[in-house]
Amino acid sequence: MRIGFIGLGIMGKPMVENLLKAGHEIVAFDILQKNVDKVAAMGATTATSPKAVAEQCNIIITMLPNSPHVKEVVMGEAGILQGANEGTILVDMSSIAPLVSQEIEKACRKKGVKMLDAPVSGGEPKAIDGSLSIMVGGEKEVFNQVYEVFMVMGASAVHCGDVGAGNTTKLANQVIVALNIAAVSEAFLLATKAGVDPKRVFEAIKGGLAGSTVMNTKIPMILERNFKPGFKVDLHIKDIGNALETGHKVGAALPLTATVMEMLQVLHADGWGEEDHSAIVKYYEKIVGDLLVK
Repeated sequence: MRIGFIGLGIMGKPMVENLLKAGHEIVAFDILQKNVDKVAAMGATTATSPKAVAEQCNIIITMLPNSPHVKEVVMGEAGILQGANEGTILVDMSSIAPLVSQEIEKACRKKGVKMLDAPVSGGEPKAIDGSLSIMVGGEKEVFNQVYEVFMVMGASAVHCGDVGAGNTTKLANQVIVALNIAAVSEAFLLATKAGVDPKRVFEAIKGGLAGSTVMNTKIPMILERNFKPGFKVDLHIKDIGNALETGHKVGAALPLTATVMEMLQVLHADGWGEEDHSAIVKYYEKIVGDLLVK
């Protein structure tokens, strides 16, 4: 199958690699030539614009940073809708505001293009090994048409409802992840300040009710002082911002989310925005004046 893929960054590049390994033909575009060159070396065909991608493909995947980028790529000059044929399927796998997904879908519908919003969870490691969790909004029939493609990139793909439901589900995921990292950081700093080895605390509690995928993934990174990004602080700021904005519009109270947003903003201001979101621990270390691991 020939698939267009736009957005070849930390997540997009390994997703393209897995699609190529599965035998799909990829027509790729990114605004950064170095990213295009990397996927071209893997065997992808390259295009000069989103419009040019759409002219060659009936399924197009976008994996972009935020709402404005997706709107520009889809609806802008030389965008996807300028080159797409009626019946084209657009799968936006970016994490953006649900209401923007719905806005883009309306523009697609006018052109006869079907759209799914299908954000992912799992970060770079799961993008590399093809085990992402994919949350999908849109028509069930269109979801079924793309399901096998999803399963090349992910371990699961769940239809969550109409367009916007995928990104709403992703925002719920991102709220839980951010609050979990903050809770883990707070708890382990408590243990350290009380004189208990955090490595032993981890071994003792990881199999109990407090255990979680977040803790099992992030605590080893924190203990090793390894903040190489699987998911950057600045990207989590974007997602939490979308969650707060959506919460305001639908009347959902998010007081804990707002608190974590302030922590993330401190990290950004201190120059840690490009680090992994496990760097939330640095917020606690800053206000306590001591390190979790010395």
